[in-house]
Amino acid sequence: MVLKRTVSIAGHKTSVSLEDAFWQALEEIASECDMTRGKLIAAIDSKQQHGNLSSAVRLFVLDFYWKQISVSERPTDNRPSHRGRRQRTERRP
Repeated sequence: MVLKRTVSIAGHKTSVSLEDAFWQALEEIASECDMTRGKLIAAIDSKQQHGNLSSAVRLFVLDFYWKQISVSERPTDNRPSHRGRRQRTERRP
């Protein structure tokens, strides 16, 4: 379920829509960093390079937990390679 919450960043209110699991993760990370969820979101916003704050928060949470997993525990990428596949071309009328 996606939950929309209002947060204040640099004195301006904005809405952030995230799945409940991401809101819970933000609470855990903020607590671990000894800061409020709002201050953590403001810090994420100040470092983001894209315009979508909700996406920036999701990527931050993913990166935070990803860094906690040792390299040996990370899953390998077993997806099939796109090499050898014919690339799509424009359709002709």
